[in-house]
Amino acid sequence: MRLLRMGEIMRHPDELSPLMKLMLSAKHIEKKTPLQPHWAFCYITLRKVSRSFALVIQQLPSDLRDVVCVYYLVLRALDTVEDDTSLATEVRVPILRNFYCHFYDPEWHFSCGTKAFKVLMDQFHHVSTAFLELGTNYQEVIKDITKRMGEGMAKFLCKEVETINDYNEYCHYAAGLCGLGLSKLFYASGREDLAPESLSISMGLFLQKISIIRDYLEDINEVPKCRMFWPRQIWTKYVNKLEDFKYEENSAKAVQCLNEMVTNALLHAEDCLAYMSNLRDPAIFRFCAIPQIINMGNLTMYYNNGEIFKGVVEMRRGLCAKIIDQTKTMVDIYGAFFDFCCIMESKVDCDDPNATSTLKRLEAILRTCRHSGTLNQRKSFIFSHQPKYILPVLTILFFITLAILLSTKIA
Repeated sequence: MRLLRMGEIMRHPDELSPLMKLMLSAKHIEKKTPLQPHWAFCYITLRKVSRSFALVIQQLPSDLRDVVCVYYLVLRALDTVEDDTSLATEVRVPILRNFYCHFYDPEWHFSCGTKAFKVLMDQFHHVSTAFLELGTNYQEVIKDITKRMGEGMAKFLCKEVETINDYNEYCHYAAGLCGLGLSKLFYASGREDLAPESLSISMGLFLQKISIIRDYLEDINEVPKCRMFWPRQIWTKYVNKLEDFKYEENSAKAVQCLNEMVTNALLHAEDCLAYMSNLRDPAIFRFCAIPQIINMGNLTMYYNNGEIFKGVVEMRRGLCAKIIDQTKTMVDIYGAFFDFCCIMESKVDCDDPNATSTLKRLEAILRTCRHSGTLNQRKSFIFSHQPKYILPVLTILFFITLAILLSTKIA
């Protein structure tokens, strides 16, 4: 865990308690690492390669936890092959297309990537061994989705994202199919009905498009070759080269293009709300809802924010912890989406060339939230009024918790 910034805690004291719960939960999960070497590797690696999914995956019911852990690692490994621009395209393409074939070979591995991702690839036999212990119904879903994703990724290694249709197609392969696979895994477990394919895919598209916006600078600076996922059809309205957004003289145009990208991502929000409203299992609901709310919050931060072109912009850790702690029902989702959309709406500049489209998308999401009839029941994640005494009380609790964590580590 990174050290908490006391300035943030003082400005948002209501987030301290959820932060402490998150720290304790993470510590508890670490203690529950399985003893079998292959499963231990899977869960330890999951925590190292996942930005946000490790915690929600490990809170799933036991019959689904292992399945989704393996599914995530398989797709993360596939993504690692796609991302490694140090390898020639002609090397990566056959690996991507045939990746699904290697699940049944516990000796197979392929060296690529860096840091924890390289360890995942070098020791992929642990993931294969775990995969072979899953039920055949789960194996078939994972194999089918991996095959389709690999084919799509291979296609876009040889093809740039030119049009908005290309952009949607790439995001379909990179994450839409992942959403579809999750729905099929939930159905195979008997815990959920099979969700409509279009809604499942939208869940993935929403998260993928937000990631592509966030990772602009990382992708454009990729060595030895940059990666470009922003569609040419959008960015050529503003500059001649996508990398031009990095330069201060293009900052106004960069923000306008950013706002168009954000508006495009908002197209999927209503489908996400519809998907989550049909979920029955509380743990699966939280697994789906928490990343969606956090990413809706991140998208709100990105809108009209030129800092995206200077580095990664993400929601503060305390608010993420609060969302993880308090997300329980659709009331929470409608309330969070409503609040974030209101914030984004307040940031719209009428002179922005996409202002009308942005406001139209936001109003559609706000209308869906209002029509749910739940907004008067919600406790806002974002807007809160805490009594003056809460900060000293929570600060004391924080240091008590920190002492417990440190003593546990030493022991």
